[in-house]
Amino acid sequence: MTLLLGVDTSGKNGSLAVARALPGRREIDVLDVMPLTGGAFSAQLVPQIAALLEKHGHSKRDLGAFAVVSGPGSFTGLRVGLAAIKALAEVLEKPIVAISLLEAVACSGKARGQVFAAVDAGRGDVYVGDYVVEPEVHARAQMHSERLLSGEEFVIAANGKPVVTPDAALAERFRTAGIQIELIEYPNGGVLAQLGWEHLNRGETVRPEELEANYIRHSDAEIFSKPAR
Repeated sequence: MTLLLGVDTSGKNGSLAVARALPGRREIDVLDVMPLTGGAFSAQLVPQIAALLEKHGHSKRDLGAFAVVSGPGSFTGLRVGLAAIKALAEVLEKPIVAISLLEAVACSGKARGQVFAAVDAGRGDVYVGDYVVEPEVHARAQMHSERLLSGEEFVIAANGKPVVTPDAALAERFRTAGIQIELIEYPNGGVLAQLGWEHLNRGETVRPEELEANYIRHSDAEIFSKPAR
């Protein structure tokens, strides 16, 4: 039996989940999902991980693997989440699965084959993942690309393709532009744990020193620090 921790600190709000997986089974048992309030991840994360494990009679020493959203999303939120998981994984010597939020979105919809996963990036822009999703219950998604597009660029790129998003305002915005779009619930830590288990079984893990954020968009600090030409 492997105990997995799913963690997402990429958005305004996040979540934790603890799940139990058995060798030879693709299905996992999600024991609990705990919401995290945005803006206080640094103060909440480690104590809430401990509280969630204790609630189910476990400690951090029982964890077998970590599944964490590596981006795209909030620069501060991602840094906090990834730093905490790096530290825990290093101390416990357990593997990490880095999961793109866009992969989680693509796999959470009903569409199969080529799927566009879309997440609001602010400033009128969209984070877009172009994936091919296998026709299975627990679908495997193969990434073709992940990029940041303006609204106008997105309408052109997504024309005629199924789009999946957890953002209601974004869905409404692009439905009026004639885009076929499926609105889903925001992927929580349980979804991440399931994806993490599948990646783990394929040997797709990273060591703590290899775990990096996938921001897609440069931070304001990086943009404004560039010398003018």
